Amino acid sequence: MYSEKSLFEKLKTFGIFGAIPVFVFVTVVIIPFFLGLYMTVTNSTGTDISTQFVGLKNYADAFKDELFWQSLGLTFKYTFWSLILTNLLAFVLALLVTSGFKGQNFFRMGFFTPNLIGGVILGFIWQFVFSKLLVFIGTSFNIEFISHSWLSDPTKALWALIIVGIWQNSGYMMLLYIAGLTGIPQSLNEAASLDGANNWQVLTKIKIPMMIPSFTISIFLTLQRSFMVYDTNLSLTKGGPYRSTEMISMHVYNDAFLYQNYGTGQAKAIILFIIVATIAITQVAVMKRKEVEA
Repeated sequence: MYSEKSLFEKLKTFGIFGAIPVFVFVTVVIIPFFLGLYMTVTNSTGTDISTQFVGLKNYADAFKDELFWQSLGLTFKYTFWSLILTNLLAFVLALLVTSGFKGQNFFRMGFFTPNLIGGVILGFIWQFVFSKLLVFIGTSFNIEFISHSWLSDPTKALWALIIVGIWQNSGYMMLLYIAGLTGIPQSLNEAASLDGANNWQVLTKIKIPMMIPSFTISIFLTLQRSFMVYDTNLSLTKGGPYRSTEMISMHVYNDAFLYQNYGTGQAKAIILFIIVATIAITQVAVMKRKEVEA
């Protein structure tokens, strides 16, 4: 009798607090995912879901699309530089705002603020910066490399996206590194100081090895955000000029909804999902091994 009542109470509690989130997750994530997977092997369009089986034709078309590989290559380049520069800057900022200087909490808030701005708004803000403000400064002071808008230059537009991504995400990653730094026992730092270790030795021999879990999370989140970037890409460059900044998420969206190639677009989305999942799982596995070694 007690166990039945206990089970009923558990089901009641789940129904109150857990049923709605599970329902939303299933309807918004699980069902669309498998529906999209089904569309990749059928001749489906945006107006209906076809039952005409076409096998792996959509995947073959996706692999033959040169623009798909071009967008994927651009995304890898964007992710590579964003990953390195974002985490490097975030770690330096974390060291700075945990050094004990006066007013460091104010700087923590200031560095984190860009992460609170939506990607679309952020893109429009930096569009003004690159197209108006920097051009004005460059022409006024005869600084050649900012005298023309980076957004109209195919060789510089991607770097404009990278800079905006770093500016937006480094503050959030900084908080993760701050948590890692403050979690290091102060006794270790004091013992190292008593043994005569300098600041560089403390950083490389104590702080960095103890912060491997923070690096694992930060790198994972940077990878995920960089591969799936869309809103900033849309509002800042719209994939231009001449598709030189069309990231993979924008390419997949345009192929499926703008050019009405739903089957091929869904196939590209699945390929992207597999690539990102493989990289993320590999990264976490390698970093977890580093945690054990540390």
